[in-house]
Amino acid sequence: MTRLIEPVRTAPVATPVSRASRRVGWAFVLLSALAVVAFSALPYFTASLRDLAGDEVGLAPTYAEAPMFVQAAFYVHIVGGATALVLGALQFWRGLRERAPRVHRWTGRLYLAGVAVGGVAGLIIAPSSPAGYVGFFGFGALAVLWLITGWRAYRAIRRGDVPSHQAWMIRNYSLTYAGVTLRLWLPLLLLAPLLLGQPWEFDAAFANAYAAVPFLCWLPNLVVAEWLVRRRGLPSYRLPVTGG
Repeated sequence: MTRLIEPVRTAPVATPVSRASRRVGWAFVLLSALAVVAFSALPYFTASLRDLAGDEVGLAPTYAEAPMFVQAAFYVHIVGGATALVLGALQFWRGLRERAPRVHRWTGRLYLAGVAVGGVAGLIIAPSSPAGYVGFFGFGALAVLWLITGWRAYRAIRRGDVPSHQAWMIRNYSLTYAGVTLRLWLPLLLLAPLLLGQPWEFDAAFANAYAAVPFLCWLPNLVVAEWLVRRRGLPSYRLPVTGG
């Protein structure tokens, strides 16, 4: 018979080295999130999309001529994503959780609100992705999973199930962090032809790179998130097994 998927808990291991590595990792996540918000999100609020498109700033050329409701969703996605990117990193600050639990709860609510509006807006703008069908399916799947994992995290804490809440928040923030990893993958993929000894031309290299990131920016993140969930002894899942 087939066994249903069920939680698996493993014993957490805490050592001085692991605690130090967590601090370094958390600092990197926070600083990279702030950098992306400062250099990739804020510029969209310095001028109109039409003016930014003339300077070829980010995705402005893609959405400058889009319908008004798509442009509005684009801005909502930026605000929601930027809010979630920064506040989500703060949710993993142990000192905040222990010393100011009320602040932790309120920033968590704001974080999930950012995920909700950013995810819905992401579904609206996904069909306009410059990556075509790959962008539509890749970023569309990201938005759906972003919303689902955020909802699961919220439902878990409402039930008082803190370990499950922490596990779902790790998964959810790994999807939020796609806003950073997308920008880490792009330069690497742009340089890939040079590393492989192939002819290089910017427009072609960028088009190929951007065709890969709609899935590459979040799938590895989710794998790492599940590894962290298991490593910390939080509720995880095992694949169904069949038996007599």
